[in-house]
Amino acid sequence: EALHRQGHAHSVEVWDGGGRLAGGLYGVASGGVFFTESQFARERDTSKIAFVTLNRHLTEWGFVLNEGKEMTGHLAALGMREIPREELLTILDDTAQKGKPPGKWEVDTALDVAAWQPGATA
Repeated sequence: EALHRQGHAHSVEVWDGGGRLAGGLYGVASGGVFFTESQFARERDTSKIAFVTLNRHLTEWGFVLNEGKEMTGHLAALGMREIPREELLTILDDTAQKGKPPGKWEVDTALDVAAWQPGATA
């Protein structure tokens, strides 16, 4: 809760036509890295919609990595790959001043989310 108030923790939510939460994810931003902590779906593929929407925005905002904690088939299908710990630590050091400053994030409806490409950087 404190990280959310400070503008570091964020959620991406997918709502159905009836105004019910259908899926999403949450995580924490640190410099140019976003740490996806958890995803969920009450309706098919809604966590994937949230993931792609988040990653398109992260690319636009200058983030260089979305860290997914543990490699799963689900994440691999969405373009995630494993990297050595040393590489992650280097990325964290190199991107400490990148990414979006702490604060509330807003969806940019002008972004073409379908144009997101795994591995692309801003």
